[in-house]
Amino acid sequence: MSGVKLLGINGSPISRRVEWALKIKGVEYEFIEEDLQNKSQLLLESNPVYKKIPVLLHNGKPIAESLVIIEYIDEVFEGPCILPKDHYDRAIARFWAKFLDEKCIPAVWKAFWSQGEEQEEDKKEAYEVLKVLDNELKDKKFFGGDGIGFVDIAANFVGFWIGIIEEATGVVLVTSEKFPNFCAWRNKYLNCDQVKENMPSREMLLGYFKSRVQAVGNGPK
Repeated sequence: MSGVKLLGINGSPISRRVEWALKIKGVEYEFIEEDLQNKSQLLLESNPVYKKIPVLLHNGKPIAESLVIIEYIDEVFEGPCILPKDHYDRAIARFWAKFLDEKCIPAVWKAFWSQGEEQEEDKKEAYEVLKVLDNELKDKKFFGGDGIGFVDIAANFVGFWIGIIEEATGVVLVTSEKFPNFCAWRNKYLNCDQVKENMPSREMLLGYFKSRVQAVGNGPK
C-alpha cells in the first residue's frame, strides 16, 4: 500500500472521479466507504471546512474537493498524464471542469427534481448549459481530444448518471435531436473500456434513484 486512502461513496460521481484518476496512475489505495447520515470522525477531521467526500489521504495528509484531488494525483504520481501538458490547454480543461461543476451539473440536477412550472423553467436552464457542452464537443471525439482526459473524467455525471436518472424519474433532458454532439460523445464514452471499468453498477444506481422518486412522490412525467 502506498499510504493512500480515499474517503468516499461507491455510487458518488465525485468519488468515482478520484478513483478513476488513481487507477490511471496505477496507484494502490484503500477505499473507505462513508455514511453521509453518520459521518466518520476521520472525515470530519480530514475535511473540517466542508465536511464532505471525497477526501484523499496521502501519507496522512488530507486533500479535499474532487477536481483539486485529481490535479494533485496528476502532479504527484508517475504515470499517464491526466491534464494536458500544454499550459493553455490545461487552463481550458480547468475551465470546462469548473463549468461542469458550477453550472451544468447543478442545473441538470435541479431540472430532474423540481416540479410543475418550476420544473419547466429549470428544464430551460438545463437545456442552455447542455447546449453549451454540445457546442464544445462539435468535431471532437472526447473533451480531451482523441482520448479520455481531465474534462471527460469530470463529466462522468453527465455521461453516465444522467441517463439513469432519466429512466428513474421519467424526465428526459437529453435527446440526439437537441444535442447531437453531446449524444455522440456519450455513446463513445459509455462504450469506452476505461469508462466501463470506472463506473458503479447501473442497476444499483437505478434502484437508488427509483427509491428517491418514490420518497419525494415525484413520479414519471
